[in-house]
Amino acid sequence: MPGLISVDEAKDAIWNALSPLPAETIPLETASGRVLAAPVIAGMSQPPFNASAMDGYAVRIEDVRKAGAQLRVIGVSSAGERFTGALRAGEAVRIFTGAPVPPGADHILIQEDTARAGDVVRVTAEQKSAANIRPLGVDFHKGETLIAAGARIEGAALALAAAAGAARLSVTRRPRIALIANGDELVMPGETPGPDQIVCSIPFGLAPMIEKWGAQADFLGVARDDMASITAFARKAMDYDVIVPIGGASVGERDFMRAAFGDLGYAPVFEKVAVRPGKPTWFGFAGRAAVLGLPGNPASALVTATLFLRLAIGRLLGRVQSEADPILHARAASALKENGARETWLRAEVIQREDGSLAAAPFGDQDSSLISVMARANALIQRAANAPAEPAGAAISYTPL
Repeated sequence: MPGLISVDEAKDAIWNALSPLPAETIPLETASGRVLAAPVIAGMSQPPFNASAMDGYAVRIEDVRKAGAQLRVIGVSSAGERFTGALRAGEAVRIFTGAPVPPGADHILIQEDTARAGDVVRVTAEQKSAANIRPLGVDFHKGETLIAAGARIEGAALALAAAAGAARLSVTRRPRIALIANGDELVMPGETPGPDQIVCSIPFGLAPMIEKWGAQADFLGVARDDMASITAFARKAMDYDVIVPIGGASVGERDFMRAAFGDLGYAPVFEKVAVRPGKPTWFGFAGRAAVLGLPGNPASALVTATLFLRLAIGRLLGRVQSEADPILHARAASALKENGARETWLRAEVIQREDGSLAAAPFGDQDSSLISVMARANALIQRAANAPAEPAGAAISYTPL
C-alpha cells in the first residue's frame, strides 16, 4: 500500500496480515488475563444435585402449608455429607445451605419458620408454595459452552471455569513485543541529559500498555542514529512476534530506521497513515516478525500504539476485532472545531455525569510532544477527516485508554 492510507485501511491491513498465534495449555491458577484459544466446556452440572438455598428443613410442601403442622425429624443433610435415605409423608430432614436435598422433598422450610423440640419440628408460618431449592444444573449443565474462544479470562470467568471442573485451559500464546527506541538525543531515566538531549520516555509508557493488552513487552534499548547501531538492535529482535521501532522513520537525513530494516529483508505493507497525531506510522514484515514503526513524539507514539498495536496484539491473541479495537460512544462536553484532511484522535477525559450519561472533554493543547496531557487522558475522541464543527452535546465516538 504505497503512499498515505486511511486509518481504517491501515487497521484492515494489520488485521488481514496477521493470524492468531499457537495455543498452549496452562494451569487454571496461572490463566488470569489470558485469551482462550478453545472454549470452556462444562465438565459437570452446577449444582450437581438439587441443593438447599437456605438453612432449615427439607420437607414436602403438602405437609407444611398450614402453621401448626408437626413433622418428625429423621436425619441431617450437610454440605459435603448428604442424608442417604428418602423422605416420606410427615417427615423432615434437617438441612443446611448448599446441602443435597433428599429424594421426596420439594421444599425447604426455613429455620425462622419453625420451632423444634427434640425430634419434632413445628411449622410456625404458613407455607404458600414450594421454594428455596436450587435445581440441579440451574447455573449450567454438563457439556454447555460457558466461555467462548477469544475471550479474555479473569475474575468471575476464572471462577466459572473452576466450577465447571477445568483444571487447565487452552490459551493463545502471549505475543512477544520488542521495543527499540532511536535517537542520539535520548538518555535513559536517571542519566543526566546533555545540553541537547532529552530523557527516553516512550518505551516506559508503552510496555505496561502492551502488558495490559495481553502481550509481553521487552525494551531492547536505544539505538543510535547510524545504520550499524539500528541494524544490531533489529537483529536482536528478529525472533519476536512484533518489533516496534520508535522514531527514526521520517524524512530527515539522520532517519535510518526503515533503511536498516530494509537491509534485513523488510517487506512493507504500508508506509504512512493519514492520522493526527502519528502520520509516520509504518507496518510490514522482516522475516517472520511483524514490524510496526511508531513516531518519535511521545503522544504520537502512544496514540498510534493504541490504534494499531493494540489491534495487532488482539489479532495475534485470536480476539474478535470489536474487542481488539473498541469504539465507544459519548457526548461532547464542549464544542469541537472542524477537522482537517487527516483523521484526528484527540486526547480527552471521559466522565460520567449525574444522570449516568458519558461526556468527553478534549484537552485544549493537542501538541504531539506533550506527555503530561497524554498522562491525564483516559480516552481518544475520534474526529473523521474533514469533519464539520460540532456543538457541545453532539454524539461522538471514542476509544478508551
